[in-house]
This record gives sequence, structure tokens and C-alpha cells, in this order.
Amino acid sequence: MATPSLDAFQVIADPSRRQMLMLLSKDSLTINNLADNFDMSRPAVSKHIKILYNAGFISIQDIGRERHCILKQDGFNELQKWIDFFDKFWLTKLKKLETLLNKKIK
Repeated sequence: MATPSLDAFQVIADPSRRQMLMLLSKDSLTINNLADNFDMSRPAVSKHIKILYNAGFISIQDIGRERHCILKQDGFNELQKWIDFFDKFWLTKLKKLETLLNKKIK
């Protein structure tokens, strides 16, 4: 069964996946160590990991007999571009308001 393709916002919409990302921000974890932090089945955790992997938020590295999940920047770049667009939008609006207010004060 194929995992559906999700955009970055759909990926982080799930609280469990957000918590996985937060855990991985501290250190890389094996899939089993990551699963120990959740009250869900190992296959459910694996499904979330696959979604994070496919969206570019994590990489999976085989170290010995274990698979380690490591944060990866690619997935976060899509989020950052979207946020940057609206940061610029609001900054422009606030500059226009500042200019308007300065003209009325003078």
C-alpha cells in the first residue's frame, strides 16, 4: 500500500509527528527508541516515520543493526518559504502604515 504524498503542512499537522520532530531535535533516535515515546503500535510509529521521511523532514541511517532517524532540513525549507512570504507581506503592510501615520503627524 502506497503512502499518500502530503505537503509539509499536512505532515506537521499531526501532533505525533510534531512530537517526533521535537524528540529528534535533541538527538538522533533509533526507530525503536522513538516508538518507546508513544502509546501506539510499532507499525503506526513506522507509518509516521515513513511520512516524515518521504516529506524530507528526516533521514534514516543504518548504523550496525539499527536504523537511526535524523532530522533533515529539506522538509522545513518548504515551511520556511511560506512563512518568509507572509513575513514580507506583513512587513510591507506595516511599513505602509508607518509611512501613512508619519505623514499625518507632520
